[in-house]
Amino acid sequence: MIPLINLDRQFQQIKAEAMEAFSRVYDSGQYILGAEGKQFEEEVKAYLNTPYAIGVGNGTDALVLALDALGIGEGDEVITTPFTFFATAEAISRVGATPVFVDIESKTFNIDTTQINDVINEKTKAIMPVHLFGQPADMKAIMTIAKANNLYVIEDACQAFGATVNGKKAGTIGDIGCFSFFPTKNLGTMGDGGMIVTKHNHVSEKIRLLRHHGSTKKYYHEEIGYNSRLDEVQAALLRISLTHIDEWNSNRQSAAAFYNQEFMTLQGVTVPHIQSDSEHIYHLYCLDLENRDGISTGLSKAKIANGVYYPRPLHLQEVYKGLSYNVGDFPIAEKKSKSLLAIPMHPYLSKDEQVEIIRTISSVVSGSKP
Repeated sequence: MIPLINLDRQFQQIKAEAMEAFSRVYDSGQYILGAEGKQFEEEVKAYLNTPYAIGVGNGTDALVLALDALGIGEGDEVITTPFTFFATAEAISRVGATPVFVDIESKTFNIDTTQINDVINEKTKAIMPVHLFGQPADMKAIMTIAKANNLYVIEDACQAFGATVNGKKAGTIGDIGCFSFFPTKNLGTMGDGGMIVTKHNHVSEKIRLLRHHGSTKKYYHEEIGYNSRLDEVQAALLRISLTHIDEWNSNRQSAAAFYNQEFMTLQGVTVPHIQSDSEHIYHLYCLDLENRDGISTGLSKAKIANGVYYPRPLHLQEVYKGLSYNVGDFPIAEKKSKSLLAIPMHPYLSKDEQVEIIRTISSVVSGSKP
């Protein structure tokens, strides 16, 4: 089987460094909010060129804490995309606010900024764009709209650590940026982890308060908070991974370039679009296919992993029936849920594996046996 992502192959590359780091944490006797987490925050600040970075328990918590820190809750609305992982909208609902969906662009699969103004009203408090699959959303347009309407911008950059927009790192352009370090992410760990970055000192202080039970002094609590802290073991491993992230993202881009070259002229197959002002770091490599089911079946028969991201847009999820969205409300998102297919992509994908993947897909398209 050729896996969709090969974590074993990736983590084996840093095993010796990881074992040393684990030993260091083990011997320190400090496993929560210790030196590793603090140093990782400093290193992320330097890498992203952002004033404040706060480690949290996971990417979903990052989104929830970001919304809470901005005072967004009951009666408020947050504009986002229906074509993303559930956590994006879930976080909005978790704080008591209402997700308001806007359809996506047909090429980038990110939120269509030309439709955002249509849903802004007095209840709207923020825009939450998602940098889907590692491709940044149109942040210039989003920031212009936000400024004109006095709205916050919370970037869901959970799939885009290291991606850039006009030379700036994704996650650092809006008021707050949120990252996930789930193992399969470009910058991942061997468990859960997340990070919030912001340009605002007061937001940073509020998030630090909230992530630790609303407390700045042990057993004294100023607010109802959360228990969401990046533990020392994960922080230590992430510090190592951070030194490799540019290499890993570059490897993904090279693999994507080879895919693009080979698939570009294949009938019924559309390769990922790359915005001229941004750098795509391919958390996932998704082909837009006329015959997705046939190609998926062909790949599976050839023992090549593949996946659908995402099979049901958020506005059609059972949990959001109360929002009264219907089939046809967001036609592009609904269409892409039936045509996109992720094929293997990771930093240590071999050329031989890619050739086999390309050969299999080409055979299905041509009607010959793989």
